[in-house]
Parts: sequence; C-alpha cells; structure tokens
Amino acid sequence: MGYAIETFDPEIFEAIQSELERETDHLEMIASENFTFPEVMEAMGSVFTNKYAEGYPYKRYYGGCEFADKVEQLAIDRACELFGCLYANVQPHSGSQANGAVYAALIKAGDKILGMDLSHGGHLTHGSKPSFSGKNYQSFTYGVELDGRINYDRVMDIAKIVRPNILVCGASAYAREIDFKKFREIADAVGAILFADIAHVAGLVVAAEHQSPFPHAHVVTTTTHKTLAGPRGGMIMTNDEDIAKKINSAIFPGLQGGPLVHVIAAKAVGFKHNLSSDWKLYANQVKANASKLAEVLISRGYDIVSGGTDNHLVLVSFLNKDFSGKDADAALGNAGITVNKNTVPGETRSPFVTSGIRIGSPALTRRGMKEKEFELVAHKIADVLDDINNSTLHAKIKEEMKKLARDFIIYTKPIY
Repeated sequence: MGYAIETFDPEIFEAIQSELERETDHLEMIASENFTFPEVMEAMGSVFTNKYAEGYPYKRYYGGCEFADKVEQLAIDRACELFGCLYANVQPHSGSQANGAVYAALIKAGDKILGMDLSHGGHLTHGSKPSFSGKNYQSFTYGVELDGRINYDRVMDIAKIVRPNILVCGASAYAREIDFKKFREIADAVGAILFADIAHVAGLVVAAEHQSPFPHAHVVTTTTHKTLAGPRGGMIMTNDEDIAKKINSAIFPGLQGGPLVHVIAAKAVGFKHNLSSDWKLYANQVKANASKLAEVLISRGYDIVSGGTDNHLVLVSFLNKDFSGKDADAALGNAGITVNKNTVPGETRSPFVTSGIRIGSPALTRRGMKEKEFELVAHKIADVLDDINNSTLHAKIKEEMKKLARDFIIYTKPIY
C-alpha cells in the first residue's frame, strides 16, 4: 500500500498546495493556459501511467494493450468527430513534437519552410532560427503589416520568391482570424504543402467560432490544452491517408517511444467535454471576454496590436511607452494578474525583455467570469500600467483581485 503525498513527500505536497493557492488567488491570463476538467486530471493520474503501448491500436509491440487500444481509439474517434477530419494521431507529447513530426514526415532536411515571424506572432517551431525547425530546414518568414494584420497578397509574393516545400499558417500571438482558404490558394500557387498549426484557436474552431483549417490544410496540428482545456499534449490531423501513414511513422518509431496512455485517456475525456452542447457557449464567451478586454484597454489609451481581437487573446504594445513587456509582466504579477511578456511587430527590445504583453481570456472564462468581470479586470490592468512603479497600488489591487478570484473558485482541492 502507498501513502498520501502529504505523508510520503511533504515537500512535493507543499508545492502542489501552493500552486493550487496561486491558481485560486491569482487571475490567470496567459493566453496559452487554461483550467482543465477534474475528470481529465483523474484520467491523467490513472493506472494507465503504468502501461507501455508502442505502436497503434490493435498493432502494438507489447501485450496487455487491449484496454489501451480502447482508450486510444476513443480519443481518435472523438478527435475526428470534433474537427471533421478522417485521421488523427493523438500520441504527440506536445505541440512542438507534433510539429516536428509533420516536418519529419513530409519534407527532408534542408527543405524550405515558410512560416510566420516569431516577433510578429508566430511560433518557435514555424522556422525560428533557435528551434530545430530553423536549424534543420531552410526557414523563411512572413509577418504582419503596420496595421497588425496578415497581408495575404504579400504572403503570396514572398511564397513565389521562396517556393517553400511547406507553408505554415497559425500563430501564438495573433489576435485576428486566420483565413485558411487564402493560405491554401497561396500553397497551391507554389506547389507547397499547407500545414496549419491551430494550437491556440482549436477550442474556438470546434465550436465554429473560428474558421476551420479543414478542408483547406493538408495537415493540421494542435495542442490539447489551451482553448480546448484538456490535458497538456499534442495531436496531428489530416484527411489524406498517405499523409496519415507518414505521420504515424514519424511519431513512432520516428520521434517518440511509448505513448503516454494516461494522457491519451485524458485527451479522450477532454474531447468528450468539447463535444458537449455547453462548449459553444464557452467558446463564444471566450471571444466576448477578450473583446471586452481589448475595448477597455483601448479606451484607456493602450495600443492594441491590430486594433482589437477576433479570438481569445489581446496583444498590447508598449513601443510608445518608456517601460518594457518585462516590466509590465512583473508589475501585473505583483498585482495578482498573470500575463506574459511578448514581442510585438516592430520590436526594438530583446526576446527576454520585449515591448509587449499577451493577455488571454480562456482560463478566467473557464472559472465563470463574463464581460462584467473582464471590464473590471481590464481597468485594473490599465491602473497598474498607468503607475507601473507604484508597488503600494499594486499590492492594493492584488488584494482586490484575490477577492474577485475567490468568487470564481474552480478547484476546491488538489486532484491526485
């Protein structure tokens, strides 16, 4: 028999308890974070953590996988139903692993990638030089215009010059809806594979609150946390059987060993939540809350990249301020509001300092907050930024935000 964590490992128990208190008392507004469901955490802590299951359902390299097969097939079937696709690989440990598998499956080392510039809202794995995607492949970038939006004609011009093997669309800090149909037209014009990374907007896509990458993209990746509010992990989808086979081989045995069956079980549980009738209401509220956040910050004189938002995040630029994204991140953290520093178009500072912050609505929306609460929080964010060195004010706001947070408690105890 084992022991409760509290008894067996008090140091880890204390860290878990402290994290629960932090998540309860602070306002989590990092755009890539969310609060998952207790049922998802139960599945992640289940006995499936003990099982090796290399291979795929009904084609394993180990015995005793009959229940692992059932779990993974449920996850696959639910994913395909959610996104309206024919094939899904639910084994990637993360979104970056999923993206790496797409490249490994579909292009060769040294081939060309055209993706969104990191400082304009792209992701490391879309060809950024410090990433494997920028080291193993020839990477080229497109960005946004001065209005903070993608100019698809400009992307077409760049693509015709670069002639990429893969055109990547999707972003980690872009507040406007992505037009996958236009990206497919660009890909077709230069003979490229269209690869859509929808990690940030997947929860909106399945609720029809954002354009779907299907049927336009050849291959699609996502994380299963973020706006889907499931467990931390990745997934790859396609409607092309040949691509599906190559993806499966790239994940195993190409990049990964044994799949995390307990996480796959949790993905299946999360997908069941995403398939529920309540999900569209949640996704709609995520967008409404982000819109209210942008509206208030604009009214308070802050520069919102692209002038607003169509999705779950707001990107605030401080290029016209005398403080940095790092300064704002720290000040808001001291006020009980958790965001992240972020590069912005026209960036003048290093990625470790930045000239902006990224603020998201998914986590607080999962706690039940609506436009009324987001209007209040937005004003408090502006109050902090207006007086960024006033630690006394920040401490006062922290207590106010703690009281607000306590009205929207999502977990009452740790889930083991």
